Amino acid sequence: MSAVRTFCVVACAALSACVIATIRTPVDPAATLPAPRDEGWQRRVDADLAAARAGGHRVVFVGDSITQGWREAGKDVWREVWEPRHALNLGIGGDRTQHVLWRLDHGLLEALAAPNNDVRVCVVMIGTNNTNGDDHQAGGIGDGIGAIVARLRHALPKAKVLLLAIFPRGERPDAQREKCASASWYASMMFDGDDHVLCRDIGAHFLTADGTLTKDVMHDFLHLTAAGYRIWADAIVADVDAMLK
Repeated sequence: MSAVRTFCVVACAALSACVIATIRTPVDPAATLPAPRDEGWQRRVDADLAAARAGGHRVVFVGDSITQGWREAGKDVWREVWEPRHALNLGIGGDRTQHVLWRLDHGLLEALAAPNNDVRVCVVMIGTNNTNGDDHQAGGIGDGIGAIVARLRHALPKAKVLLLAIFPRGERPDAQREKCASASWYASMMFDGDDHVLCRDIGAHFLTADGTLTKDVMHDFLHLTAAGYRIWADAIVADVDAMLK
């Protein structure tokens, strides 16, 4: 199934004038240039790298604090659903696309590709932090997401990538939500026709019928509750299992 068709919600957004304008906007390169952060971040990077080098991983989650939250609010769901599938959590709070690229380039890809791992699925959900403020445009964020997926595809040729659209944020639809959707659509376009990349927009699973986010799902309208992590797992586990086969 093509990335265009699977990103159904975002594809609808692509019909809007905003998305068309995004495509025509010059892409800023910052989201694609690998960049480190502070010392505390580096300690977390080192810990994740050690976990990756320990081996035994078949599924890898790549992202920011929303992915990191599988260790916290989502820990029970993780233990139930993802531990039996030999999953590794590589989410770090505050990361943007450029920070994930730096992590991949500084040991993570090499560790994941080592013989003591058998990575078959990479779940990627990144980019929401790039949408804060005006320093990144949607097209540039899409390029940053695409660069992450391209690196994973090159380093892990046996693996498939489940590329998730950036989750909706904010209590109600607004410009930042649309920016997230536009960036996700832009990234999905890069992998249309690539059988090793499956693009999914599961954002509607978190929303009420009128597009509202509730605190039962995201307590601050950005980070998931335990119920939110259950929704996430239920929405993708069939895809992950199909990829593992």
